[in-house]
Amino acid sequence: MKIKLQNVRLSFPSLFQKAVFEGKEGKFEATFLLDKESHASLISEINDKIDKFLTSKFPGQAVPKSIKRTCFQDGDTKDYDGYANQMAIKGGSNRRITIIDRDKAPLTEEDGKLYAGCYVNAVLELWYSDHNLGGKQVLANLNGVQFVKDGEAFGDGDSNALDDFDELNDEF
Repeated sequence: MKIKLQNVRLSFPSLFQKAVFEGKEGKFEATFLLDKESHASLISEINDKIDKFLTSKFPGQAVPKSIKRTCFQDGDTKDYDGYANQMAIKGGSNRRITIIDRDKAPLTEEDGKLYAGCYVNAVLELWYSDHNLGGKQVLANLNGVQFVKDGEAFGDGDSNALDDFDELNDEF
């Protein structure tokens, strides 16, 4: 089941190169932040789609309560820059995804347009996993990302690196 996100903030992007954790190659992935107030109808729609998706996975029976909605979490439970009053949905892919600009022209990493904090559109697709390590959970494949507009970058801090240095004279 597809989920289309519009004008959401990009967080933890690994879109041009696969993420690496503890020396192991992961996936192309990103997390998308939805403001609980301005995206309230989209958040409700995503929850409904997850419910319908799970109902289709367990036709004619009750959906097990032990299934985690791993891909869709409350940002207030995270201690990350920009996550307060947000819902966070994460998607990943083993294959390179479609990454485009506003005019649908392909983007490359060198373009520097996609960064944590910018606004994007994205397309995800729900899938179900029942694995010994992760348990029963709903996850999302990431199909594509489109740059929408610039936003305040996450994790930049309050200082400019130039301000941390003194001007040097020839005596030094």
